[in-house]
Amino acid sequence: MRIAHVITRLILGGAQENTVLCCEDLLREHGDRVLLITGPPLGPEGSLLERARAGGVPVEIVQQLRRPIHPWCDPVSYRRIKKTIRDFRPDVVHTHSAKAGILGRAAAWSLSVPAVVHTVHGAPFHPYQGRGARALFQACECWAAERCHAMVSVADAMTNLMVAAGVAPREKFTTIYSGMEVEPLLCANEHRDRVRRALGYNSQHVVIGKIARLFRLKGHEYVIRAARHVVDAVPNVRFLLVGDGVLRRRLCRRIARAGLQDHFQLVGLVPPERIPELLAAMDIVVHASLREGLARVLPQGLIVGRPVVSYDIDGAREVVIPGETGCLLPPKSVLEMVEALTFLAGDPALRERLAAEGRRRFAEQFRHRRTTAELRSLYERLLG
Repeated sequence: MRIAHVITRLILGGAQENTVLCCEDLLREHGDRVLLITGPPLGPEGSLLERARAGGVPVEIVQQLRRPIHPWCDPVSYRRIKKTIRDFRPDVVHTHSAKAGILGRAAAWSLSVPAVVHTVHGAPFHPYQGRGARALFQACECWAAERCHAMVSVADAMTNLMVAAGVAPREKFTTIYSGMEVEPLLCANEHRDRVRRALGYNSQHVVIGKIARLFRLKGHEYVIRAARHVVDAVPNVRFLLVGDGVLRRRLCRRIARAGLQDHFQLVGLVPPERIPELLAAMDIVVHASLREGLARVLPQGLIVGRPVVSYDIDGAREVVIPGETGCLLPPKSVLEMVEALTFLAGDPALRERLAAEGRRRFAEQFRHRRTTAELRSLYERLLG
């Protein structure tokens, strides 16, 4: 097949990593012709552009393609994407993320590409937007949904959300979980002692980790508020934050005001290949985001063998099974987070039991080759 993937930007993120892995698999495992169309990886989140190129993925950069709405850049981006698709002559155009999803689907549909697919990694409209912005994005998604043959959800929760919003009928959706490199996660515990020593932790420390960009709606403020009470109950607890972003200074001030400087460590932005060893250095993974399709760190933590504590948002409940793989909490709750983290920090046997069940359930389900095979099967059905 000839397959073009279109994504807004190749920053460090779950949707981007999944897309790059899919492109590599299509090239290596299936012998397809692939082109990845993307905007420049602007922002403090890091870039996967070199990773894609090193993996042999042909990449076309559309310089005007940006995440924010722009009255001049967006029409130029549309024309550039359309020209690139026309020149490549794909059998399939597969779009990702909001901006590239709308422009890419419109361009592919206007060119009568045989199969146009869009993946919903996370809904672009949500309750934390203003009413006008939410209505606009919802209308754009309804319009774009009519210009593709199928939609892929990274969790059943995404399908339910989009159907309830009237974006498209349920039969247009297929759930295919985001793929990842599972082997490094399964072997990560080999690095646990070395990484913990390098970070300054000893065997008595219980390390609670959060991996997320330091951005709005990622929920770091709730973790910091809970941490004050958790540390009072279990003084040997330490918090490890992985990621960077525009809120770094603000969060550091919050930590200082709470008197928690000795209990928090921010390691900043790290390359994706370091995530498994950092997860291995943790004892508990906490995820406090207020919106997410299915946070990549949840299955990653479980596959490494760590229990997870997460707010009950979007696809989290599909991997965080209360009493079996972790704890599911009401969004924005602090007292419930304190109770869950304190309870897990004081019970290593429970942590071990939850982690073992998480690894057993999800190690195979999130392999990237499985994801790619399911996507390629969808392409074949559409072309057939």
